[in-house]
Amino acid sequence: MQNKVVVVVGATGGIGSALSHKLARQGAQLVLAARDSHKLSHLVSQLDASAGQTLAVPTDITDRQQVDILMEKTIAQFGQIDVLVNAAGAGVMKPYGNLEPADLEAMLDVNLKGSFYTSQAAAELMQERKSGHICNVVGILGKHSMPMAAAYCASKYAVVGFSKCMAEELKRFGVKFTLFYFGGVNSPFWDNVQLKVDRKKMLSTETAAEAILYALSAQPQAVPMEINIQPDSHLFF
Repeated sequence: MQNKVVVVVGATGGIGSALSHKLARQGAQLVLAARDSHKLSHLVSQLDASAGQTLAVPTDITDRQQVDILMEKTIAQFGQIDVLVNAAGAGVMKPYGNLEPADLEAMLDVNLKGSFYTSQAAAELMQERKSGHICNVVGILGKHSMPMAAAYCASKYAVVGFSKCMAEELKRFGVKFTLFYFGGVNSPFWDNVQLKVDRKKMLSTETAAEAILYALSAQPQAVPMEINIQPDSHLFF
């Protein structure tokens, strides 16, 4: 990953933060995006001193204009984008009958629209260079259903749909897509989810970050299209 320009969206979250540290240690040129500028500044201050250049861009990915600014600043500083990692996400877990319109809108805005806007904007730049890798962290509920997750699953299944369509359109331009179906990951994602879960049995953010790094480190001709990792205590088949 030495000198590769990697945009990490949701950089201050559990998976995004763990991945940013690993990429920094490998000398990647990092562009870190998240909504909270203070958390972004703190993350940058904690990165390994051997890291390449790091650009922090506070971004609300539900706003396409802010996504465009993120890409413009990346190109202005580094001249290219080699990798986009979409690690941002939000969760509402309720019985379907208790879901309010605002709950569905929140899931679609962050999980679907945010991932689509960033993927679309990065893909346009990658297509010009005929090279690039887009990694969308979907989660296992983008492949398997679960009670109380109707709105969340709707948003994540949609991410899988657009990602596969874009992958078909962009493969002739050398742009690769990898989808990550992680089982429960013990991250701050669960702090505001009102669902009883045993976080001690979940995957660690380090495990998730290592899987993403593995996909990014694959041979140029290899396309790791999907990576599915789940805790042994709660498997979907």
